[in-house]
Amino acid sequence: MSQTQDCPHEVCSTLPLLTVQMSTEREYDCIVIGAGVQGSFTAYQLAKNNKKTLLLEQFVLPHTRGSSHGQTRIIRKAYTQDFYTHMMEECYVLWAQLEREAGVKLYRQTGLLVMGPENSNNYQLIRNTLQRNKIPMMTLTHDNFSQHIPQMKLAKGYEAVVDITAGVLYADRALSTIQGQFQRLGGIIKDKEMVTDIKPGPVVTVSTNAGVYRAKSVVITAGPWANKMLAHTGLQLPLEVVKINVCYWKEKVPGTYNVKQRFPCFILTEGEESNEDIYGLPSNEYPGLVKICYHMGSKTNPDQRDMQTDRSDIDILQCFIHRCLPGLIPEPAVVEHCMYTLTPDRHFVLDCHPNYRNIVIGAGFSGHGFKFGPVIGKLLCELSLGQEPSYDLSPFQIRRFQAQTKSVL
Repeated sequence: MSQTQDCPHEVCSTLPLLTVQMSTEREYDCIVIGAGVQGSFTAYQLAKNNKKTLLLEQFVLPHTRGSSHGQTRIIRKAYTQDFYTHMMEECYVLWAQLEREAGVKLYRQTGLLVMGPENSNNYQLIRNTLQRNKIPMMTLTHDNFSQHIPQMKLAKGYEAVVDITAGVLYADRALSTIQGQFQRLGGIIKDKEMVTDIKPGPVVTVSTNAGVYRAKSVVITAGPWANKMLAHTGLQLPLEVVKINVCYWKEKVPGTYNVKQRFPCFILTEGEESNEDIYGLPSNEYPGLVKICYHMGSKTNPDQRDMQTDRSDIDILQCFIHRCLPGLIPEPAVVEHCMYTLTPDRHFVLDCHPNYRNIVIGAGFSGHGFKFGPVIGKLLCELSLGQEPSYDLSPFQIRRFQAQTKSVL
C-alpha cells in the first residue's frame, strides 16, 4: 500500500522538471521552414554561428516534391547581370570548402557552352559579363564550332561562348551532404512536419502537425509553398509556381554525349523554337541519356503538381533536338518533374518581412537558384542575425514589387 501512496507524489515531483525540459527542447534561436537547398544551407550557416537551429520539412526526406531534388544542376558564372557573376565567385569557393569538409565530390568541371543569335541581347549581355569580369572563356564561331563540339550543330547567324570553369553539381548528393553537416554541428531536422501556423512577435511561434516551437527568428525557405507560409504572416508575394518537365533523351550511339567525350553543359539563350532558354547537361545520371530541358513550364498548384499535363515544352525540345543534336533520338526516354517558383523579374527574394524584422524570406529562385545555395544560406543567416549582408541585396528586396505585394490580414 505504501508504494501505491508514494507513487503520485513521486510523479508530481518530477512534473515541473519535465515541463521545463519539454519547453527548452521546443525553443530555438532560429527555425528554418523548408529543407531544400536554400533552407539547408541557411540552417548550416546558423549552426556554424552557434545558434540553436531547427530545420522543418513537410515531407519525409529525401523527397522529389519540390525544387531541390534530382541528380544534377549546372553551375556557372555566365549571367546577364554582374551581381550574379560576383556572387558565383564565392559560391565556387564555398562548394569546394563543403567538398573538403565532408570528403565528398560535389562538382565536375565540364564547361558551359552558351549559344545565341549574334545580334541577340541576352547572348551579348552574357558574353560581355564574362569578358568584363575576366572569367576564363572561349568564343566559337560558325566556322570553328564543329572542330570543338562535333556532336552539335550551330545554326547560321549564331555565335557561342564557353564559360570554361562551369560544370555539373551533383544535386541530391549536395543536399544530403549539407544536411549531414548541419546535423554534425548539432542542428535538428524534423521532417514530415507540416507548418500549420506562424504567429509573429518578439518570439515567433511556429505550429506544425506534430508540435509547437518558438524561436527568436524564423527563416521561410518553402519553395513553391512560400506564399502558403507567408499567408500566416499577412503577406503575399507575386510568385508563380510552374511545373517543369525534366527530359532525358537517348543517344543513338552510347557515349557520344558523355562528359568523357568532352561534351559540355549548354544553354541556348533563344532559338527558332522559343524565346526561353533551352539547357542541357552531358549524359551522366542515366547511362546513354542526355538531360535537356526547356527553362519554363505551365502554372500549377504545388499540392497537385501532376494534374498539370501540358507537354508543349516537349514539342519545342523535339524540334530543337532534331535540328541541333542529330546524335539523339528526338523522343524523350524519361520525363521527370520539378517546380520553379518565379518572380516577375526572375530575380530572387532575399529580405526581411516588411512588418516583422525577425521573419526572413528566401523565395522566388526562378529555376536558377540551386548553385547559389552556399551564398544564399550565408545571406539569409546574416539577415536572421541582424548583420550587415555580405552583398548588396537591393535587386532582391520585396519593395521592388510594391503594387504586386498584397496584405492578407
